[in-house]
Amino acid sequence: MGKKSNPLALIPILVFLVLYLGLGILFEYVLKVPMGFYGIPIVVVFMVALLVACFQNPKLKFDEKLKLMGEGIGDKNIITMILIFLEAGIFVGVVGRNAASSVAYFMLSIIPAQFAAVIMFVVSCFVSLSMGTSVGTITLITPIAVAVSQTSGFSAPLCIGSVIGGAMFGDNLSFISDTTIAACNGQGCRMKDKFRANFAIALPAAILTVIIILIISLKSDVQGTIKNEYHLLQIIPYLLVLAGGIIGINVFIVLFIGILSGSIIMLLTGAIPAMQLLSNMATGASSMYETTMVAILVSAICALINKYGGFIALLNGIEKIFKGKKGGQLGIGILVGAMDIATANNTVAIVMANPIAKEMSELYGISNKKTASLLDTFSCVFQGIIPYGAQMLVAISAANGIGTSVTAFQIIPFLFYPFLLCLSTLVFIFVIPDKKS
Repeated sequence: MGKKSNPLALIPILVFLVLYLGLGILFEYVLKVPMGFYGIPIVVVFMVALLVACFQNPKLKFDEKLKLMGEGIGDKNIITMILIFLEAGIFVGVVGRNAASSVAYFMLSIIPAQFAAVIMFVVSCFVSLSMGTSVGTITLITPIAVAVSQTSGFSAPLCIGSVIGGAMFGDNLSFISDTTIAACNGQGCRMKDKFRANFAIALPAAILTVIIILIISLKSDVQGTIKNEYHLLQIIPYLLVLAGGIIGINVFIVLFIGILSGSIIMLLTGAIPAMQLLSNMATGASSMYETTMVAILVSAICALINKYGGFIALLNGIEKIFKGKKGGQLGIGILVGAMDIATANNTVAIVMANPIAKEMSELYGISNKKTASLLDTFSCVFQGIIPYGAQMLVAISAANGIGTSVTAFQIIPFLFYPFLLCLSTLVFIFVIPDKKS
């Protein structure tokens, strides 16, 4: 006997959104707490939502609910996702900031200053694609971008907007990005398949972004150059991970190769002592704690909601609004976009949207790689633009830290890539026909 539709089963999601979004707005905009959204303990809020889910449906014994939660958490895709999160964290801990800075300074040393803003975008694309983190990329490259602005004469919002755009390009496509890991494992597709589907959408947006920045650059009066030392050897782990992912080597093996090669290079070049390297590995793994806990808690909550008939109710509502395969694809995009606006975290948005998107893909006949691509792409579009997202706040903080005052609304007009990515995605949904799987 099939599950009955029960809209009330969705209350735990509503509780989470009201608490997290409400407290975020209170701290960020009413109490004016810097990075207020990210001071809210998201794990605790999800625990409250899980508690609400446990109190629902009293006819079902608590032991049965625990069994359901255990089955949800123990799903192969969830376990795989958690292990990749941890290994990716260790990799980033090993390679650190030196390699990312080396890429930027190397490019700035060989290309004329007139093209410095374009370099910031391209370097950010490469670094985030290799590191799998947009926030990490912005943290490392924004100070260089501000220095470029101060020295060359380019506006700070243009340089910072270029960095944020490039960071979101890599966040969307990287094989070791939290969002890619979450989307692929949630939808049960291979990373290289999702990459191919995603790359076709992202590349036109990236090319148009480069063209727009070039046009602005060529009309600017630019002077001065940025010079600093760099070590190209430290880029090798990035290249190995990037190449391995594109070829289609198992992601666990790819990350192990990156960690091993990065450790050897860092030790042989004297960039870091052995004990510090081990400490950085531990820090990298620990940095994935919140993301891992969110994946676990959301899996438990969704297992209960599914049992109670919440997803059936949600799908019934979606089916009435979005018609046909194209409508279904747009519905998936709006779903994850709404989650991202509410949580200001694209990984959490994907993890929350995953089970619903999985049901939608089956309902509308959308392939798992296409669904994973849509989840990742739309979440990155919204995350790259919202003024209270970590990416924007970290960029503004980094700029202020070195004497350049800039606001989110000064930067947003220069976020060419996220806007073009949105346009490209809509074109691929409504204009370019899907290839038959």
